[in-house]
Amino acid sequence: MLETSARLLRLLALLQARHEWGGAELAERLSVSPRTVRRDVDKLRALGYPIQSIGGVGGGYQLAAGASLPPLLLDDEEAVAVAVGLRTAAAGTVTGIAETSTRALAKLDQVLPSRLRARVNAISSALVTLPMLGSTVDPGALTAIATAIRTHERLRFDYRDGRGVSEERDAEPYRLVHNERRWYLFAWDTARAGWRTFRVDRMRLRIPNGPRFRPRPLPGEGVAEYVTLSMTTTRHRYHAVLTMHGNARDVADEVPASLGLVEPVDEHTCTLRIGSDSLDQLAVWVAAFGFDFEVHEPPELVAHLRTLTARLSRAADASAAGPGRAPAGRADRGQTSPNEAATARARA
Repeated sequence: MLETSARLLRLLALLQARHEWGGAELAERLSVSPRTVRRDVDKLRALGYPIQSIGGVGGGYQLAAGASLPPLLLDDEEAVAVAVGLRTAAAGTVTGIAETSTRALAKLDQVLPSRLRARVNAISSALVTLPMLGSTVDPGALTAIATAIRTHERLRFDYRDGRGVSEERDAEPYRLVHNERRWYLFAWDTARAGWRTFRVDRMRLRIPNGPRFRPRPLPGEGVAEYVTLSMTTTRHRYHAVLTMHGNARDVADEVPASLGLVEPVDEHTCTLRIGSDSLDQLAVWVAAFGFDFEVHEPPELVAHLRTLTARLSRAADASAAGPGRAPAGRADRGQTSPNEAATARARA
């Protein structure tokens, strides 16, 4: 009896690990005959597990969705990953996620073996999760949007822009994007006939959804790159393109995804696309990243870097000269010497 129960648990774990299995393959994994597999499948069905038979040569089985969530069998690494994920979810961007995560974690902690509980507690005791400030999204809204994406149904919603102005929008939803701070909907705006990115916390969905649509090809650069550019570059007045003299991974460590897009060129250089409404802000950002760089566009940034370099050089010379003494040759703030221009880290 004990051997049969252990085999049923192994069979259930296999069915949960993969979408479908061949009958002969299951029999080989369990070291039993195909007939025994059929009997074990019938026992699991009697316990309420919705296991479907697959036709074809040799037949097969798959665990289907049922009316309720069946018990899940997790291996050690899966259990630790789920527990750590639940512990860090309290700082999430979904409304109510902290409470539901705590309930789920309590159930998991109750059945974790002591060796796994010790691993989870070790990670948790060393981990500090900063709370996510700002608006959160309703889990029902995420579910409704995800369902519309899967069923290819247009969404109708009221959208509040950054100025607080609300208007009705109609869009074909394609992807939900999460950047650790906010949730975004990547969609085709039917009225504007173009790709758009919407903040989910600013959307108020209308019911029912719109008609079904035929999916169109996604942008060639990919959804992640498109959304990153829309958040960091294209919406700003100045769009900067720079070659950074550093490995893409090292540069990305200094440039968060919420600020710019890093694209590798080779082992030692990468392209940075970054935007701002202020040339001063752009100049300070790129100079502070800690890498040599070249500016390809906009030309206004090159001129501004020269001006900023001269300003900083005058400040350094004035500090060296002492209080109240202007550095020689720096009476005209608008003048930039050849040496000052040469010290600028940006080369057009």
